[in-house]
Amino acid sequence: MGHKQGWVGRFYEDFEVGDVYRHPLGRTVTEADNTWFTLLTMNTAQMHFNTEWAAKSEFGKPLVVSTLTLAIAVGQSVTDLTQNSFSNLGWDDIKMTKPVFSGDTLYSESLVLDKRESGSRPHAGIVTVRTRTLNQDAVEVCSFKRTFYVYKRGAEQLDGIFPEAEIPLSLDSEAAREASR
Repeated sequence: MGHKQGWVGRFYEDFEVGDVYRHPLGRTVTEADNTWFTLLTMNTAQMHFNTEWAAKSEFGKPLVVSTLTLAIAVGQSVTDLTQNSFSNLGWDDIKMTKPVFSGDTLYSESLVLDKRESGSRPHAGIVTVRTRTLNQDAVEVCSFKRTFYVYKRGAEQLDGIFPEAEIPLSLDSEAAREASR
């Protein structure tokens, strides 16, 4: 039978200008996510973690910190865009278009805007995308442009990453394991 390769992400050659990737995983933001992220990033704006303070605002409740929304959007896109990247080159035109609250579920999709060969790294190319994030009601809550380096298929930097076990995983090795119990 042999090894079946799992999803390894896209390489430079796989991107085409105009392609749209709907990233497969939605993410519901919890109150704990918001509180922990504000603590982790040392964000002291009470609008994100003090319900009494936030109750007096026009929203009447805490907002999810915008950098958490951005981080989720970027994370959602990795499986489609940057699983084989080695460097982000920039984020531009970041917009937080609507508020996000605890309990909102976020979904992201990306449009390939540009791609070009790297002049200094023959093993890679540069891709630019526009990503937008929608909430459960299909309302856009965030958008941004992102540019990143991504490896080309067959780049030597990707060779030999998965370790080779002394005993290959197979039905025979599993039968031997069961017999030894």
